[in-house]
Amino acid sequence: MAEVDLGFPRSFVEFANPDDPAEVFRCDLTWLTSRWTCIFGAGCPGIYATAPDSGCCTLGAHFSDEDDHTRVAAFVEQLDPTEWELHDVGRRDGWTERDADGELKTRVADGACIFHNSRDFPGGYGCALHAHALATGLEPHTTKPDVCWQLPLRREFREVDPGDGSTYTEVSIGEYTRAGWGPGGADLDWYCSSNTDAHVGADPVYIGNRAELTALMGEASYLELVGHCDRFVAAGRPVPHPADRSRP
Repeated sequence: MAEVDLGFPRSFVEFANPDDPAEVFRCDLTWLTSRWTCIFGAGCPGIYATAPDSGCCTLGAHFSDEDDHTRVAAFVEQLDPTEWELHDVGRRDGWTERDADGELKTRVADGACIFHNSRDFPGGYGCALHAHALATGLEPHTTKPDVCWQLPLRREFREVDPGDGSTYTEVSIGEYTRAGWGPGGADLDWYCSSNTDAHVGADPVYIGNRAELTALMGEASYLELVGHCDRFVAAGRPVPHPADRSRP
């Protein structure tokens, strides 16, 4: 499994948010036109070698805010024992916990997020919330904690003063690299965004992750992004992601 060094040049595009002129998107074309795809259940060895079947679900998921927790809680109430392997444990003992800093997160049970179903579970392997979305005709990003559906996309906000005293908000859309995890990122035994094994998608990220990008950017901004990405691809992807160097 070859992981590339992410210290390489990237190509970005900037454009104003069509719905909010006070925002400017700065998007990583190199990442968004790459062939990364989630390979959970299809070769993903997990972020820790000691838990190869739990993918990136080993530590549980933190909530971005109270709205995130409230949204997920509503779907947790809909899960039944045929969908959620640890349903009875979650109902009895709760499905959230506080980390060492007091931050709310999904509880870890049996070595992974409490919503992680094992390979032997008759209701299906993987995230119970993800499976519930697919079974009910919803997009998975609507049922899962924000951090779960956003990774390895990364959205960041920065206030910019162009020099004339005015300001605007720069919204960057790019790759959540190991560094994004802070010092702990270096301790992960495997990480997908920079690994050639995960750059095998049939579609580039900006197409395969349409629903997630639309949720992060809004419909109008996403459609403008598609235009920029299409032109970048048509130009031969002049600054490609090295992890999919063997891909078209």
